[in-house]
Amino acid sequence: MNSVDRVIRGTQADDEYKIGNVMSDNSLSLAEDFSLTRGGPMHRVLVLLGNAGDERQRVVRRALAIALITWLPLLVLSLLHGDAYGTGVRLPFLRDFAVNVRFLIAVPILILAESSIDRRWRILVVHFLKSGLVPEEELPSFAAAIEKTTRRRDRIWPEAFMALAAFLPVILLRTELLMSGLSNWHGIDQISPAGWWFNLVSTPIFRFLMFRWLWRMVLWTAFLWRVSRLHLFYVATHTDLAAGLGFLSEGQKAFSPIVFAGGAVIAAQVANVITYQGATLSSEQLPMIAYGVLAILFLLAPLLVVTPVLIKVKRNALREFGALVTKHNQLFERKWLQQEKRSEEVMLGNPDASSLEDLGSSFTVIRQMGIVPIDKQTLIALALAAALPMIVVALYATPANDLIRLVLKMLG
Repeated sequence: MNSVDRVIRGTQADDEYKIGNVMSDNSLSLAEDFSLTRGGPMHRVLVLLGNAGDERQRVVRRALAIALITWLPLLVLSLLHGDAYGTGVRLPFLRDFAVNVRFLIAVPILILAESSIDRRWRILVVHFLKSGLVPEEELPSFAAAIEKTTRRRDRIWPEAFMALAAFLPVILLRTELLMSGLSNWHGIDQISPAGWWFNLVSTPIFRFLMFRWLWRMVLWTAFLWRVSRLHLFYVATHTDLAAGLGFLSEGQKAFSPIVFAGGAVIAAQVANVITYQGATLSSEQLPMIAYGVLAILFLLAPLLVVTPVLIKVKRNALREFGALVTKHNQLFERKWLQQEKRSEEVMLGNPDASSLEDLGSSFTVIRQMGIVPIDKQTLIALALAAALPMIVVALYATPANDLIRLVLKMLG
């Protein structure tokens, strides 16, 4: 090779290195800007109002504003109508567990959780790159997955459809299911002013916030599905027992506040039924248990999209690593165990025994590898978030003497 060829090839190598660095930097930049909350028509409206962003003060301000819009007019209108407290109706506004919990606890949580969950998603996306899971040749496809998810987030029709779905029950003139047949602050013979605000403003806002979280979960699921179809550098012997994808479990654990908010709404409605319609705790167990199960299954769904890939990785690793273990163990046996070929070396301090143990440990890790990247801590966190509001209702509905008897029995 003459000097000219060497210069040309050296220049090409430098260009390829620079291109690779540019692709890596571009992918990392997209990953660090990844967001499922900072986009869409509603976000653009907040930007115009100067209320967008995930800074703590802005998030708190948004949560407070929405809580005031959904709850405060109900209080004022029910006070003016004489239904806020007293005995004029069976269920006055200030004694309505469901409405107060929904708008003073659940709605603020749905907004306050945006910044923490979005930050956790961003960390997970960046981790795909920093952990080496995405090879250099797959960086353009990884960047394309981020860009496609961002474009879907910014489309108008999903939020338009969610707004329509939030108002649809109002159009169909549906009332509160658990409060049917009970005189309450919504209105007796006709809907009260507070009832109109509840139907036309407060409840649609709550539904919209819930639907928007469902849409974000769909976007996250679609992103994981696209990324899992890339040729990632999976490591079957990874000690997270998920071929290196165990970190995804942290993204689902971040949803504990959302699970708690939904559980609080269900629990408050059950408390209303027990208090004002004579139901018992045992008769209302089904909706509480069903919510806990469905919430956990729903949050597991995004991780199920990588299950086919993990099954394939585990199957191939068991076959290939199994062959390696067999060959290694055969060599070990010939060297140290078979009498006619026994080695004259001293076993003590020899690395052969250590390699035998290490290889066996690695194969055990592969055998224990799961097909869904979720750990027990995440499942426990989600279960506790769903169960905590139900425990409060159970304590509320259980007579004090029964609680004391139960405690004494447990201590005894």
